[in-house]
Amino acid sequence: MHTVPGDLVAALDIGGTKIAGALVDGGGRLLVRARRATPAGEDGATVMAAVAAVLGELTASADWSRVRAVGIGSAGPVDAAAGTVSPVNVPGWRAFPLVAEVAGRTDGLPVVLVGDGVAMTAAEHWQGAARGRANALCMVVSTGVGGGLVLDGRLHTGPTGNAGHIGHISVDLDGDPCPCGARGCVERIASGPNIARRAREAGWRPGPDGDTSAAAVAAAAHAGDAVALASFARAAQALAAGIAATAALVEIEAAVLGGGVAGAGEVLFAPLRQRLRDYATLSFASGIEVLPARLGPDAGLVGAAAAAAQHLGLWGTARA
Repeated sequence: MHTVPGDLVAALDIGGTKIAGALVDGGGRLLVRARRATPAGEDGATVMAAVAAVLGELTASADWSRVRAVGIGSAGPVDAAAGTVSPVNVPGWRAFPLVAEVAGRTDGLPVVLVGDGVAMTAAEHWQGAARGRANALCMVVSTGVGGGLVLDGRLHTGPTGNAGHIGHISVDLDGDPCPCGARGCVERIASGPNIARRAREAGWRPGPDGDTSAAAVAAAAHAGDAVALASFARAAQALAAGIAATAALVEIEAAVLGGGVAGAGEVLFAPLRQRLRDYATLSFASGIEVLPARLGPDAGLVGAAAAAAQHLGLWGTARA
């Protein structure tokens, strides 16, 4: 991509924990930032008020006059065709008309909505670990598990913006109920809260600081705690099964993992690569590379902007 002077994209990254915003240029640089905690347990209007506060900071910027579009990466499911979102982790939003609400607060600029996993995928394919890969799955393993696909060298969003949502592939047919309504989903096993829950149920106890998060379990795993290691190994198994299923369908060459849980490093990646050999056994799937994401916590913002730019033909990209 190359930038045309004056072409910025406003980006929103909306999840169950935080709502982040930025103005992004054609080199992927974040010029202005804003952030609020997500009031995930509140009603839809309260959640939207937090989004509006982030937008308010962006629109007040001296650079706002250069903005040509708004890209949104939201926790899913989303419906890009309808412009609505129904994040599993934000119960106050069900078929919430997010695109219309954002357009009404941004002078009618074009608004492009994708799932957060698709946004991360757009970022990693543009500037990160999936750059140069024609076919890849990128994943966000965090409070939930999202994903997106690059097929034939282009971001593949699907009609509603949810293509590649690996977190809700069922890998345990009689497993625990998932908030999505199914059973045994990858997310129900591999997300941060579920890694921590499983470790606690198996007898792991936090240190003196009382931290019961997945990050604390990861620290214990790095220190050799058997229960913590087992919880990450189970998450890795679920991820491996989901990646292998994806490879069987669309022949990916790489799987890129980002998000807070992926930050655990080798306590996740080592068993994941090992278990992937158990599931990705067909000749065309057996060579998948498993790679850590490169763009870190800004991937959602960079990717929301990149997805909008591709959709609208900005920054020298072909229109999607």
